[in-house]
Amino acid sequence: MKVAIVHDWCVTYGGAERVLERIIDMYPQADVFTLIDKVPQAQREFLRGRTPVTSFMQKIPGIERHYRKLLALMPHAIEQFDLAKYDLILSNHYGVAKGVITAPRQTHVCYCNSPMRYAWDMQHSALAEAGLDKGLKSILARWQLHHIRQWDARCANNVDLFIANSNFIADRIWRSYRRNSVVVYPPVDVGAFSLNAEKGDYFVSVGRLVPYKKIDILVDAFREMPDKRLVIVGEGPEMEALQHNAPSNVDFRGRQSFSEMRNIVAKARALLFAAYEDFGIVPLEAQASGTPVIAYGRGGSLETVVPVSDGEVTDLDLDLDPTTHTHSPTGLFFYEQSSASVRDAIARFDQIPPGVLSAENCRKHALKFNGERFDEQFKAAVNQALVACKRSPQTLDAAPHFGG
Repeated sequence: MKVAIVHDWCVTYGGAERVLERIIDMYPQADVFTLIDKVPQAQREFLRGRTPVTSFMQKIPGIERHYRKLLALMPHAIEQFDLAKYDLILSNHYGVAKGVITAPRQTHVCYCNSPMRYAWDMQHSALAEAGLDKGLKSILARWQLHHIRQWDARCANNVDLFIANSNFIADRIWRSYRRNSVVVYPPVDVGAFSLNAEKGDYFVSVGRLVPYKKIDILVDAFREMPDKRLVIVGEGPEMEALQHNAPSNVDFRGRQSFSEMRNIVAKARALLFAAYEDFGIVPLEAQASGTPVIAYGRGGSLETVVPVSDGEVTDLDLDLDPTTHTHSPTGLFFYEQSSASVRDAIARFDQIPPGVLSAENCRKHALKFNGERFDEQFKAAVNQALVACKRSPQTLDAAPHFGG
């Protein structure tokens, strides 16, 4: 069986590239296709020595810096890949990857990290962050996104099976495409983190310094809490502005090596996570270190953090503590992306009795999201699709349902 793996673009090593890495390992005979391949040499290990087939966009000067501005070209570019010789197409999608043209005899399985957020439910906030919420440029951008949505919805019909990376994304797939999906949580390299029960006197935030991560509200919160410390690990376009207005108790560490980042997270009192994410791997990496999480209580965080009981209901199938007959929490939520809400959450965190948010419970929960679990569930879902499309003699007892 000939297999093609389609990825949106290879520019850096992030969450979607971790998924791509596991898929390549599962299907080592597969060919890889991507719009552009501009990954620095030091980060190319996840491609396992592959040189992906790229589109005409690869030859555009400076494409690695400006590719997001060329969204209008991407549907045309992805449709130019000739996949006629392949039996199975696996698209790792968060932009346009699922838009490849397929034939009736082929099976197309899409692992959907998310439908294009900036074209669907988050269009208005995305335009505002880009300064495109008013004027002629805004009109042109909205017109372009309107046609992108039409194309995106239409090419969803080429997918035989959608695999969502969370229940939250399964709902977004339904709202965008009116398609059902199975849920397979993305792989988390929990084995790369070690349990550490000894904590320091600081909180930590890890991630790119971009607007939607809402690092600004964390900085503002700690301005009003001079007795507490915040360590920020990461870099990005917001860094200069954030540093300019930051109080002295906020420490910007910039980009750190993996080992140093792991050490900082492991010794933190808690990880602060203010983004409205589709899933969010960083909170699980923190929990794998035994570090609890204070997170914005929307999106994927509802499926990766087990909150201290506060009347909120999550979709998780939680383990019960045999001594108390209650779930074993790994963090707590705040419900507004504001500095006041963050301060309130930290105040509640300080009042939690010792042992309630134990390092052992945090790690135990994170281990449920390991890479081997992803491999098993992803392969089962693909095999089910092959059976449904009558491409394989294998039979499965029931359609897979993994995430929730």
